[in-house]
Amino acid sequence: MTIRSPASRSSHGRPGRSSVWLLGLGLALVVCGLAPAAGASDVELAQEDRIAELERKLDALADELERSRTQGALPDQNLEGFWGLGPAASKVYALSRGVTLGGYAEGRYTAHVSDKGGNQNEIDALRAVLYVGYKFNDWLVWNSEIEIEHASTSEDGSVSLEFAALDFLFHPALNARVGLLLSPMGFLNEVHEPPFYFGNHRPEVALRIIPTTWRENGFGIFGELWGGKISYRLYGINGFDATGFSPSGLRGGRQKGSKALAEDFAFVGRLDWTPFPEFLLGASVYAGDSGQDQRLDVKNSSGVVVDIADIPNAATTIWEVHAQLRTRGWQLRALFAQAHVSDAGDLSRALEALGDLNTGQAVASKMLGGYAEIAYDVWPLLAPGSPMSLEPFYRFGFVDTQRDIPTGFAKDEAQNDEFHTLGFSFKPVPNVVLKADYRNRSAEQGGLSDEINLGVGLVF
Repeated sequence: MTIRSPASRSSHGRPGRSSVWLLGLGLALVVCGLAPAAGASDVELAQEDRIAELERKLDALADELERSRTQGALPDQNLEGFWGLGPAASKVYALSRGVTLGGYAEGRYTAHVSDKGGNQNEIDALRAVLYVGYKFNDWLVWNSEIEIEHASTSEDGSVSLEFAALDFLFHPALNARVGLLLSPMGFLNEVHEPPFYFGNHRPEVALRIIPTTWRENGFGIFGELWGGKISYRLYGINGFDATGFSPSGLRGGRQKGSKALAEDFAFVGRLDWTPFPEFLLGASVYAGDSGQDQRLDVKNSSGVVVDIADIPNAATTIWEVHAQLRTRGWQLRALFAQAHVSDAGDLSRALEALGDLNTGQAVASKMLGGYAEIAYDVWPLLAPGSPMSLEPFYRFGFVDTQRDIPTGFAKDEAQNDEFHTLGFSFKPVPNVVLKADYRNRSAEQGGLSDEINLGVGLVF
């Protein structure tokens, strides 16, 4: 799967006005062919020639109707994404005008290894997603993602708007975007469909430091330079809500576009370099205050207000670097991320007063994590020329969301974790994946159970 701009290839979207005229012309030719040609006699135009000509015209019309029916569908081969998004989320960009539907789904079974302790086994319909887009003309595009998580809102499920943006496509080098935006950090926050990453669980750094899926309200610019070898995205978005930070990371600080506090804004930017199609090197950074000028009531056990907690600015910075190589069946991917939170001591004391943190717990002033993985497609060795793939993989990951903590607090070593994941992905077609993996988890303090994971995913 590759990410590129629509301008870098010819469009193969839904037929526009020219296709409609072509269909009309085909019908007219057929009708005309049924009548004798002007000035022609039976001698001048043999019956068999007329029949052959009509068959040719009908075949051409049938081909055009079939092309009209299939255009706009997600291709099975050489899956491409545009402007940082995955292939299914990018279908609208290939149109000349009109509506597109796409989506993805995934489910997972997790069995905890009993001799390591841990939670009960679980099977979950993780999510079903619908992409809806509309292209008004060649420069104005609406795109959105609607997600149902965990099957039912009457249990632990939810229905969310994952992104919803209006794009102004001015030029390959400079375009604009406004709405509920995916923060362009890491590999998975923008391209999170299950066929396009290994393992049944996303890497922990992509959950706790880069809190995938992470979206906020905002606006910005994006584009490609140097013939598509350089791509960038730069957005201004509402900042985190620091009252959601915890010893385990930044994930609870997401506002998700829902009545988001907007006293503090942030900037997030990404730059990728693709010197040749098989190799990607890039980095991204996020910076902004997270306190949102909040002064919250501190209540006692009886619900009586006894104090006011001032949430500090809690300036938050996240940066990450990433690289990927895909060649001759091999895929190598690596990412390292680090986060910094200022005023971590004042923030931790305020959250403790509010009852959001236990005594002695702290939001760290520094967090870090990363992963590296390697995979190889062995199916071409078994069946050359087949569209199927079988990719055994190994991933090592780590995360420490308590790397540096403010003075006077105790470090929670249970948040210093390592992960070894060994498994495979089998794709009977490029759009569908069956996954199996074994994940070994260990913490500096406390026990984490190993896991056996089985999953299925698809994109359309």
